[in-house]
Amino acid sequence: MDDLVGAVWRTSSRSNDQGLCVEVADNLARDRGVVGIRDSKDPNGPVLVVGPPGWTAFVGAIRHGGFRP
Repeated sequence: MDDLVGAVWRTSSRSNDQGLCVEVADNLARDRGVVGIRDSKDPNGPVLVVGPPGWTAFVGAIRHGGFRP
């Protein structure tokens, strides 16, 4: 996907050793209007691409406990 050329992937500093981590490439949000999300265990696998507003809403929901079991 051309939108992800130049993506810089990072893993959350809150990730643990259980392998349940995602990586995010948010450096493209300003220039291309996309944020990439992928499984850290499968860096060559599929990538979810969302817009910056979607990413902001997702992070906000996590911070406010919106995804607790």
